[in-house]
Amino acid sequence: PFSTAHPTTMSAAIVMNKKRKFIADGVFFAELNEFLEHELNNEGYAGLELRVIPGRTEITIRATRTQAILGDKGHRIRELTAVIQKRFNFQENTIRLLAEKLNNRGLSATAQAESLCYKLVGGLPVRRACYGVVRFIMDNGAKGCEVRVSGKLRGLRAKAMKFRDGYMIKSGQPAKEMITRASRSVDLEQGILGVCVKIMLPSRKEHPDGKDYLQPDVVTVLEPKADESISPDKVKFASHPNPAYAVPAPVAAPAPAPVAAPAPAPVAAPQQF
Repeated sequence: PFSTAHPTTMSAAIVMNKKRKFIADGVFFAELNEFLEHELNNEGYAGLELRVIPGRTEITIRATRTQAILGDKGHRIRELTAVIQKRFNFQENTIRLLAEKLNNRGLSATAQAESLCYKLVGGLPVRRACYGVVRFIMDNGAKGCEVRVSGKLRGLRAKAMKFRDGYMIKSGQPAKEMITRASRSVDLEQGILGVCVKIMLPSRKEHPDGKDYLQPDVVTVLEPKADESISPDKVKFASHPNPAYAVPAPVAAPAPAPVAAPAPAPVAAPQQF
């Protein structure tokens, strides 16, 4: 069994192999993410980012309402810090919580899933709520989106409804890197509805790591440059590293020698008889 403490807080004397450390890190991240989802449900929680530096662990919480996370004079974020510190056996002053506001909440699958759940709890019809979320996502610059709702939507028979718009890939490595997913469940009178939101991010600016993810099957054809007249004195020949394949430089043709004009024939003097 794994310890409930985060690996960064364990004593240096404890030796942990890499496989156990990766599993312990994943369990810590999943449990912390589940706790923050439940605790910050009404504040538009949209994910977290862990950053381990020497002597301290920083946890950045992304949300739409950061002021509500901070609380009055920072009271609530200090309370969350104390709870996490006690639960995962962090030492004193070795953990720090930060709140970051989402730049574009329309491209956050978690924020849109929470928004859809809020609309469904408020009594909005399923089709109207889903179409509103899809329109909001596409208006914020997403390449494509997909919203799926399943459960007892109208009658006693359970079914699933899917709403799509834009361009959405389903397989390959880009599907793992360029698509954000979020799943939520909402408890209504007729039963529990499942909500799943997928968003295909448009560019590198919206990715958490800032990398530029390119699709291997997308080819961009550039327009040819305009032809320019180049004078012979500006023409350069590429040199090859192998002298046998070197392109010889053009040899200028020798200038023709000037031809002297023929001397005029002498005019004979007239003879007198």
